[in-house]
Amino acid sequence: MKNDFKKSGVILIVDDTPINLEMLFDFLGQAGFTVLIAEDGESAIAIAEYGTPDLILLDILMPGIDGFETCHRLKANQLTKDIPVIFMTALAETVDKVKGFELGAVDYLTKPLQHQEVLARIQLHLKLRTLTKTLQEQNLRLETEIAERWQIEEKIREQAALLDITSDAIIVKDFDNQICFWNQGAEHLYGWKATEVIGQNVNKILYSPETLSQIQNIYASIAESGSWQGELKQVNKQRQDVIVASRWTLMCDRNGQAKSILTINTDITEKKHLENQILRAQRLESIGTLASGIAHDLNNILTPILTAAQLLQLKMPDTNERNQQMLKTIENNSKRGAALVKQVLQFARGVDGQRTIVQASHLFSEIQQIVQETFPKSIELTTDIHPGLWAVIGDATHLHQLLMNLVVNARDAMPRGGNIKISAENLFIDEQYARMNLDARVGAYIVITVADTGVGMRPEIIDRIFEPFFTTKDIGKGTGLGLSTVRGIIQSHGGFVNVCSQVGRGTEFKVFLPAVEVAKTPPGEDLELLKGNEELILVVDDESGILETTKISLEAYNYRVLTASNGIEAIALYAQHEDEISLVLMDMMMPSMDGATAISTLRKMNSQVKIVAVSGLAASGKLTKMPGVKRFIPKPYTTKDLLQTLHSILVQESRNPDAVTKS
Repeated sequence: MKNDFKKSGVILIVDDTPINLEMLFDFLGQAGFTVLIAEDGESAIAIAEYGTPDLILLDILMPGIDGFETCHRLKANQLTKDIPVIFMTALAETVDKVKGFELGAVDYLTKPLQHQEVLARIQLHLKLRTLTKTLQEQNLRLETEIAERWQIEEKIREQAALLDITSDAIIVKDFDNQICFWNQGAEHLYGWKATEVIGQNVNKILYSPETLSQIQNIYASIAESGSWQGELKQVNKQRQDVIVASRWTLMCDRNGQAKSILTINTDITEKKHLENQILRAQRLESIGTLASGIAHDLNNILTPILTAAQLLQLKMPDTNERNQQMLKTIENNSKRGAALVKQVLQFARGVDGQRTIVQASHLFSEIQQIVQETFPKSIELTTDIHPGLWAVIGDATHLHQLLMNLVVNARDAMPRGGNIKISAENLFIDEQYARMNLDARVGAYIVITVADTGVGMRPEIIDRIFEPFFTTKDIGKGTGLGLSTVRGIIQSHGGFVNVCSQVGRGTEFKVFLPAVEVAKTPPGEDLELLKGNEELILVVDDESGILETTKISLEAYNYRVLTASNGIEAIALYAQHEDEISLVLMDMMMPSMDGATAISTLRKMNSQVKIVAVSGLAASGKLTKMPGVKRFIPKPYTTKDLLQTLHSILVQESRNPDAVTKS
């Protein structure tokens, strides 16, 4: 154990001359120092290790090991290396002094010793040692602080990276609604770069004027409880609607004073779209059941009225003209009521007619003739009918009515003129496609598209267009039964309809009708030509059903498949199999990490990665402009669509890389 000396300093004197030791011992003791003595080098080293003096006065010429060797051993010892050593000698040779300094001595005292000089030099070097120790301690503290700060900064960097890797949009705003923080998830969701929006008013960036009122009550909840969560309707950079699950949290400083609001938004647009599909189908089914019951009762009421009106005209042929006219009015209005009931029944369950094999291509020529003869000249009609269009089993009159209702609606949507395009093509809906559309079934269909360049419809209008008696037309200009009749006819034929519309840009109706049995065999020979060559495909989708069917389909056509349910899993799998994976099939709307973030990360790992983007909502033009995206496939897609896309990238582009173009 080391001694703890509490005086002004501990001096070790090493000299083989007793008188020198005695003289220095008395003098330094009177000066207030604690003095230790040693008569040879070995003793000096032992005392220095045990007592750890603050300074050593060391004679050079001694028996045994001399002062130089003693100094060398002291400086080589971890316990004594920092103790200052002052040589005492009668030698005056410069060579000896240089040697002493090289061994680590801090000073020389020349014999005979001058007491005041000895005292001055001791005090100087003790002060220097104290300053050195202080500096070393400060340096150590500084190094510790730097290490701690580096760890804190590293943790902050890791946390910032986590904020950016998440697919959620994370936004911090102050109480003036100015944006203070905007992560990469927000960039991908809304399309605005952080540099574009920092300091901007968040309300002007994310809300349209008509939806801004929805956030007014949120601030009251924040002030009361410090948090809020719910669904919000927002817009992206292209002013397209985005629906988010939003969580707001009040952020406070160290003193508990509110300083900002943290918002975390999760994109649920596609989820809400699917929910709306289900709710719309349920609502229309309920309305249909109600309408069917009402129509049945109305038929029972109208039948005796119509019969009585006709009988009275026969039984009273000689009645005056006024009575005859009244009976005729009753008959005509009863017939009109019966026709209206028939339309309601067509919406509700479809009215069965004479079912035959119908060549739909014949219907288009009739519709084209009617349009050209009766529609305003400001409306131009074009048709694009597949030459080998399959037939359907159905009622030709009802199918004709279906098409007429759609083109009349298109005409009414273009009061100032425009273009109507009717097209028809064959489509084999496989299990892959059917899993992505609630109404689709596996089999052969013809797809009839009626598109216009009219005024378009808002989403809330699209949700209601198939309801009976719902109309956006002026009073007296529409019954509200046109599109409900269309839906009834389509359902009675076992088909379904999809609607896409943008305000100011037009509307597109796609009618899917099952084709006749002879056409239900998929073109197997064509798909055989699109087989893979055992390439490894990474399929990324959060829907387990889509993952399963896509994997089965690709493996059936000679591809190997890896699957991931979100972007994080995809990155981990790609890191393990980068050298093997030929292409990544990436869904854009996923939890944990969305497609856009995952694509950006994959491109950092491999700038040449081949990616096919998949989405049920985003526009193909926007996605194919993303760096690294070779193609876009809209949901729902068939196995044929998928195989053709993979074949075009993996086979055709590899053969002719200079001809690669984005579709």
